[in-house]
Amino acid sequence: MYSFDSRIRYSETDSQGKLTLVSLLNYFQDVTTFQSEDIGLGVEYTKELHLAWVLSSWQIVVERYPRLGEKVTIGTFPTEFKSFIGVRNFCMLGEKGEYLAKANTIWSLLNTDTGKPSLPTEKMLAGYVLEEKLPMDYAPRKVNIPEGGCKAEAVVVKKHHLDTNQHVNNGQYVGIAMEYLPEKFVITQMRAEYKKQAFLDDVLEPYVVKTEGGYVIALLDCEGKPYVAVEFLGKEPMEG
Repeated sequence: MYSFDSRIRYSETDSQGKLTLVSLLNYFQDVTTFQSEDIGLGVEYTKELHLAWVLSSWQIVVERYPRLGEKVTIGTFPTEFKSFIGVRNFCMLGEKGEYLAKANTIWSLLNTDTGKPSLPTEKMLAGYVLEEKLPMDYAPRKVNIPEGGCKAEAVVVKKHHLDTNQHVNNGQYVGIAMEYLPEKFVITQMRAEYKKQAFLDDVLEPYVVKTEGGYVIALLDCEGKPYVAVEFLGKEPMEG
């Protein structure tokens, strides 16, 4: 497992002094980026080949949100390659080695010129060493969007939403969707299914549905087609 150590910063916490889900997701994005850069498979490598790993889905399960100042270890490793698809696990560990959060992701390798799938290079297959997947309750990739919801105020994509691929960053979608959750809702699991990319000045129209145990929030285009569907499961605030 590739990992790095960190400490929960004030800028990463919520009003209760605990790590936010978006900050946790950012840690996971950072650790996979660090691994790719360290083994020579980072942004410049894929850019030169006109390739990009595009995220298809997240599943994050949170056992506990660490507090301000806590020391943590963030880890990741790939678990499977299948044609142009890659599967990767993530985890955050506490100081005693306990799991604070686990995650599973599915990625597609695409040609940035054509938008079509591309097979991993030999260097990728050699550099990303597969490991056994984490023990967790794996949920389906697909997030269903139930009927009976309501639309909320639209969001226009700004420059700060974009990443190096010039489209909305995966974590930004989740952060936008979270704005439509009740204030005291504590997320214990998040699943996100990414349908298509949003770019600068695109308009995201939130569609919010209350479900048993949580919410599904889809960010739609002007024709009602989803950019992303996010499912949040949760409960009332945890003690402590």
